[in-house]
Amino acid sequence: MSVLAAAASDEGGITGFLLDIIDKLGAVGVGLTILIETVIPPIPSEAVLGAAGVLINDGRMSIVPVIIWATVGSVLGATILYWVGRLLGPRRSHAFLDRLPLVETADVDRTFEWFARHGRGAVFFGRMVPIVRSFVSVPAGVVKMPFWQFLLFTTGGSLLWNCLLIGLGVAAGDFVQANLQYLDYAVVVVVIAAVAWFVYKKVTGRYRRPADAGQDLPLEHEDRA
Repeated sequence: MSVLAAAASDEGGITGFLLDIIDKLGAVGVGLTILIETVIPPIPSEAVLGAAGVLINDGRMSIVPVIIWATVGSVLGATILYWVGRLLGPRRSHAFLDRLPLVETADVDRTFEWFARHGRGAVFFGRMVPIVRSFVSVPAGVVKMPFWQFLLFTTGGSLLWNCLLIGLGVAAGDFVQANLQYLDYAVVVVVIAAVAWFVYKKVTGRYRRPADAGQDLPLEHEDRA
């Protein structure tokens, strides 16, 4: 049974539905989804690219267009956040990120601190670090990192990360095809755990939120290579 045949049956469930949606979107749709994920982090790029890899394994998609469009989506999304940081500055850009759906202040703080420690190299390596990759473009814009450098490092890091996730999806294609019905349970558990953790952090964060959240953050190491 092919992956799409399983998705059309009762065996596919949530996982099969995701595979069916990615199959209908095509490579351009994958790139659009990754663009949205870059700007709105709760959309999981791992699930989208992994599903694309499974469909490549099944012969439903071609690997090169998927990688190209996923990378284009990543770079376009990162560019939007770069200009947010450049135009708004540290305090207002921090406030902008903090208002995004399912985004915690601690995650934004962690990303700015990551950039302060690692400088421009954070743009490349940050594209491969969960949560950090969604926001690292903002401090790069805040310190007015040369745009050509930003594009170079962002493209390189995004290309590497996308190749890895798509490759894992291709490698796991046969396993996914044989275990679609069981993977649904894992998806449900992860979603419930993520929502529960988010609610817990938001509730407790109301009593722990620092008074100076969103103020100028330490970016004094922006010239580090």
